[in-house]
Amino acid sequence: MTVTAPGRANEARAVPDRRPLGTLLIANLISITGNAFAGIGVPWFVLQTTGSASRAGLVACCGMLPLAVSALAGGPVIDRIGRLRASVLSDLVCGTVIGLIPLLHWAGVLRFWQLCLIMAANGLFQAPGETARQVLASDLADHAGVPLARAMSLYTGASRGARLLGASGAGLLIALFGAGSVLLLDAVTFGVSGLLIAVGVRRVPAAVRRRDALPAGLATYRAELREGLAFLFRRRLLLAITLVLMVTNGLDQAWSAVLLPVHAERDLGGSIDLGLLAGLFAAGALAGALLHATVAGRLPRWPLYSCCLLVSGCPRMLVAAFAPGLLPLGAALAVAGLAAGICNPIVSTVLYELVPDALRSRVTGVLAAGVLMATPLSSIACGYLVDRTGLRAALVLLGGAYLLITLCPLLFPSWRRMDGPRDLGAGT
Repeated sequence: MTVTAPGRANEARAVPDRRPLGTLLIANLISITGNAFAGIGVPWFVLQTTGSASRAGLVACCGMLPLAVSALAGGPVIDRIGRLRASVLSDLVCGTVIGLIPLLHWAGVLRFWQLCLIMAANGLFQAPGETARQVLASDLADHAGVPLARAMSLYTGASRGARLLGASGAGLLIALFGAGSVLLLDAVTFGVSGLLIAVGVRRVPAAVRRRDALPAGLATYRAELREGLAFLFRRRLLLAITLVLMVTNGLDQAWSAVLLPVHAERDLGGSIDLGLLAGLFAAGALAGALLHATVAGRLPRWPLYSCCLLVSGCPRMLVAAFAPGLLPLGAALAVAGLAAGICNPIVSTVLYELVPDALRSRVTGVLAAGVLMATPLSSIACGYLVDRTGLRAALVLLGGAYLLITLCPLLFPSWRRMDGPRDLGAGT
């Protein structure tokens, strides 16, 4: 049985309008492109200005810890101010603080502690905006008359396309103009994304503040937050997804924030190769998301997800450790990206099938917080690991950990419920 919020039935009976969904996809593409610029630009900026892998990991930690906290706490806030306002406010604040990095650097007053503080502010406001846009995608799929699985594949594909554009473009732009200019361009992308959402989605009822929201107050806020947590903990499949993604996202953060930039600087051709490799992964992920959009509903989810999860993590780290040169790692990253691009829409579709609309902001925020929980420590720990044991040893250790965690969907029966009945009862 599916719970439908008041007003959504009327919206579903209205004439389908695909323009808001298209606007969201374009805005998210632009915003994620900016995130990809920062994902390449900030670690490279730290490595170029300090030469320290440990400091690169520390800056990443400063950004990821508030990201996890705000993802957990932001769900009830999104419900109170509305999904549209949450997305726009997030873009405006993130664009402003990222723009401060090059401006302060060019003025000669940027200190390392200030960079850490700026990244913390960026992380604090980034998660509510991403959560709001993700939840909006399902709302706008109903508004557009587009099947949910296809809409989530398109949303994921747009995100992957943005990472392809941002990662590959960032490497080239850094080589041509420097990391500071790339971060300034990142700030502009946030402003454009916020403007598109503000103009193009404002007439969709689900995007604005909930009229049935409880009165503001600490007690009601805690109650709403507990409701989202309780829902997640009672669903074994959602809990299993959260725990596995928490570990894999932590390892991915260590890879993207420390291992890959250090490998590109020490063993490859610098920022251009870094952008190319990140772009190949994003290109594979885009292809995977689009492929899933064509086969969604035709293949069983559990075996497809399990196999793709295995391919997406460990192999690229072992190739980087033992196969010298750009070509082997580029091929491994393209295949890993293809597998990751198939995994993400499967998880998103299962999430939206299991969670009623009234709880989606809260449950999505709780799940995102759980997924992000390991990322702050993973980046800083990986930086120190590289400095003390060497790059190859760190790649082998993290690759082995990745292999072990990605075996879980094959070993534990709760994962097979990806293809089972989608009821909302406890234990699903």
